[in-house]
Amino acid sequence: MNATPTPHPVTVWMRHEERSTERRAPVVPPDAARLVQGGLIDVVVEESPQRVFPAADYTAAGCRIVPTGSWVDAPDGAFVLGLKELPDADPPVLRHRHIYFGHAYKGQADGQALLRRFVAGGGALLDLESLVDEHGHRLAAFGYWAGYVGAALAVLQAHGRLVTPLEPTTKEALDAALAACTDGPAGSAGSTGSTGPAGRRSLVIGVNGRSGSGAVAAFAVAGIPVTGWGLAQTKHLDRAALIGFDILVNTVLTTHRIPPFVRPEDVIDPGRRLSLISDVTCDVTSDLNVLPIYDAVTTWEEPVRSLCETPPLDIVAIDNLPSLLPREASEAFSAELTPELALLRAGSGQDGGPWARARVMFDLAVSRLLPASTA
Repeated sequence: MNATPTPHPVTVWMRHEERSTERRAPVVPPDAARLVQGGLIDVVVEESPQRVFPAADYTAAGCRIVPTGSWVDAPDGAFVLGLKELPDADPPVLRHRHIYFGHAYKGQADGQALLRRFVAGGGALLDLESLVDEHGHRLAAFGYWAGYVGAALAVLQAHGRLVTPLEPTTKEALDAALAACTDGPAGSAGSTGSTGPAGRRSLVIGVNGRSGSGAVAAFAVAGIPVTGWGLAQTKHLDRAALIGFDILVNTVLTTHRIPPFVRPEDVIDPGRRLSLISDVTCDVTSDLNVLPIYDAVTTWEEPVRSLCETPPLDIVAIDNLPSLLPREASEAFSAELTPELALLRAGSGQDGGPWARARVMFDLAVSRLLPASTA
């Protein structure tokens, strides 16, 4: 009897992140070791001076270390793994299967150009936002820590304690800063909420999701009561009530059009009390943006931007919030992603399961972009 042939290992090539403020890793060293020890995944890790986990930790885990940016020369069959954007137009065509947050399916700026690079090179985007189970639930997400940091920055800004430029930190240090901002006894996220001693009122929209739960947790550390709105409150939105809050943390990531939460006319409403928004979702260039009142994200150097001076309205809209807690965020995300990476096979994208669903989303986006004859 012939022995069953051993499957050839799949290469997962974890690239260096181009963005200078990106300190996270999609797979942490202990989880990389689990993939390598399974014998079906070869993990290749690019050198990165900013990644919170040093290359030596990946070497000890059994990974091969390669120079920064060498993914462009990776074997055709490799899966190139990252988190944030690829270099603009370099290379001009993309021949690999890339796993990262591409942000190209909802009409975002530069989305069409990115998809055309994949089409031209014969590659594919297996977008991490599209890595879902059979019920459409995300399998790996940074949501909790995005919400936590987004709410924390709002609290610090509201209390005049936000130090800029922002720097990566630890949860212990961030919690100590939050604890110094106490408004009073911590309250749960109910549907009506309460106020701090100065009458400040805070609202988290999307309270039942991952990001929403993280935001509520950050307010609790600061001892600040918070109101939580979910689908029931946003389905029939009370705009007067919304702009009657002082602080808004938006954690809603929608996949279909819904009425915006705050409109330009709400900004100039004389009854507006709302003075600070933290937009965790940062869907600013998307057709599905629920806060169409600003046109660009904020940065680590300048995390807060003024939208209106009279009365004041500021916004925090940083699109890699969890990187401010790079170790904690990476460990949580890697724990969710690693079991899915273990399922990768050479034919992934055609053989069913979450990777096939991610491939379907890419193919659908391409079909909408290009005529069938060229797609």
